[in-house]
Amino acid sequence: MTGTGMAALSVGIAASGQAIAQPQMKLSDTWDKTFAKSDKVDYKKVTFKNRYGIILAADLYQPKNASGRLAAIAVSGPFGAMKEQASGLYAQTMAERGFVTLAFDPSYTGESSGETRNMASPDINTEDFSAAVDFLGLQPNVDRDRIGAIGICGFSGMALTAATSDSRIKAVATASMYDMSRSMSRSHKDGYTMEQRHKVIDYISQQRWIDAESGKYALGYHEVPFDEKGNIVKGKRVLPDSLPADPDPVLVAFFNYYRTPRGFHPRGINSTTAWTATTPMSFFSFPMYANIEMISPRPVLLVAGENAHSRYYSEDVYKEASDPKELVIVPNADHVDLYDQMDKIPFDKLTSFFKQHLA
Repeated sequence: MTGTGMAALSVGIAASGQAIAQPQMKLSDTWDKTFAKSDKVDYKKVTFKNRYGIILAADLYQPKNASGRLAAIAVSGPFGAMKEQASGLYAQTMAERGFVTLAFDPSYTGESSGETRNMASPDINTEDFSAAVDFLGLQPNVDRDRIGAIGICGFSGMALTAATSDSRIKAVATASMYDMSRSMSRSHKDGYTMEQRHKVIDYISQQRWIDAESGKYALGYHEVPFDEKGNIVKGKRVLPDSLPADPDPVLVAFFNYYRTPRGFHPRGINSTTAWTATTPMSFFSFPMYANIEMISPRPVLLVAGENAHSRYYSEDVYKEASDPKELVIVPNADHVDLYDQMDKIPFDKLTSFFKQHLA
């Protein structure tokens, strides 16, 4: 924020006496999304604060020529993506279908504020969803009793967790769900041995000494891999500049989205850089949706690709969640297909789910 912006914010607080003032930030004023702009919705950039005082940047989508108070949906994810990517596509499409929607950059990423950059937190990023609900509920054309949430990939866990403690979220849907606490602390399909889990926390703990001495926060893999000799593999980029020979199919799927014109965005962590190396520390300590039974009697919809390497997350949550709940498996779809493939993302199902439960 500029000095002028801070002064304007201070004046606004003093004049109105409001506890929460609308912050002012300089945001990109060009359409820089990875998807085409719809002529069926009105769009504008907005900002709002979360409970920790972090200013979030978001895109607000509203159906053109709509009247009365509408249902609304807060959208974020995937983990390491920005609102210009999958979450914006979901938000714009759901706005075309009659909802007021808000796609936001999580704290410490994209155009949102927060220091240190490229940091994630199971607590703060869960709060980001509730702060988005705050913002939506203050819009004059939104019925604050009809607000839902969509979490994509790694922000599915945050959306579910927010709903366990924020009853204003009346319905929650996930797409290509990832549980980042489980993923970071136990690896894919809980593949870490206990010895490997200890190695990871030792690596993160020692990295804190390095960061403290240097005064800078190093980048690293948030899902820490091991080589064939059992040693931790370090890196400063989530995805490489080019694919190696005979690459893993999951790497190919992510690469073909984030590192190609299809989904690349210069502010996207997955497209250009990595999370801070110590990011996994808090995810080891704080499991997501530990009180998932608290969402009921509000409904949960879980959407996963038939061929997704992450499918088990949705299936396991479905087992744990209380009714009402629904699991939708999309035929012939992998994890990344549900980011942007319009012929595979079940928008009709998402629309009927939210129209029914935000009625």
